[in-house]
Order: sequence, then structure tokens, then C-alpha cells
Amino acid sequence: MNRLHPRIRLLWLVRAVLTAAILAGVAFGVQQFVDPPWLPGWASVGVFVAVAALGVTFALLRYRVWRYEIRGDSLYLERGVLTRVRTVVPFVRIQHVDTARSPTERLVGLASTVVYTAGSRGADVSIPGLAPGDADDLRERLKRLAIRSEGEDAV
Repeated sequence: MNRLHPRIRLLWLVRAVLTAAILAGVAFGVQQFVDPPWLPGWASVGVFVAVAALGVTFALLRYRVWRYEIRGDSLYLERGVLTRVRTVVPFVRIQHVDTARSPTERLVGLASTVVYTAGSRGADVSIPGLAPGDADDLRERLKRLAIRSEGEDAV
């Protein structure tokens, strides 16, 4: 089983802290402009601490669980903290494969491999947190395996 690059933890941790800061800002705004009597003065700090702690914990657990593997005839993904999700993508169902790098991924030197599949809407899968070279190698490997399986599946 392959794991994600450890730097993805940094990206997920920063996102958790930013989310906590935004929600704390909303709580502060409510405190300043609405001033409900039931809202204590320390509410924005409490919101930040609680959301940041929950987000950081979730990010670290998410990293521990996320795995992927290329098997004989499929791509296998395992992820999820509260709900464990195991996905099997047969090579014969792969339509195309992309490598993507969002601005935040570029900032920390990571990339994602996105696998588009035939089938229902939302059946696409993404493998985040890969080094750019590894993402390109995975894309090319999956592409070759999909082309090979297409020939084997012909009627």
C-alpha cells in the first residue's frame, strides 16, 4: 500500500487552522455587531480553539488512513476518518487520467492524480498529496494499464 507524501499533512493542517480563524472571525463579528446577551466575550477564542483542535486532529487521522495501491486489474483506494471508504477502480473503467496542482499544492510542492471513470456522475477519484514526479509517474502508469485492459476487454 502506498501512502501520501507527509507534506500533505501541512496543507491539511493549514486549511484546518484557516477554517478555524474564519469561523472565529464570524463569531467575533456576531459579538461586535449583534451583541447577543447569551454569547460570552470569549466565544470567538473558544470557537477558534475548538475548531482548530478538531481540524488538526482530523487532518492527522486522515493522513494515517489514506492509502492507495495498484493491483493486478484495478486501482484500490482507502480513506476516511469517520466513515471508512474503500474504492476499487477497474482499469477497464478508466476514461482518462490527469495530474493537477492547485495553488496551495504548488506552494508546498505537491500534486494530485485525478482518475476519470466511466459510469455514474461523481465516479471520479483523486489521489492528493503526491510529489509532482510521483503524480506524473502514477498518471502514466495508470494510462498504460487502462489502455492495456481496454484491449483485453474487447469483445
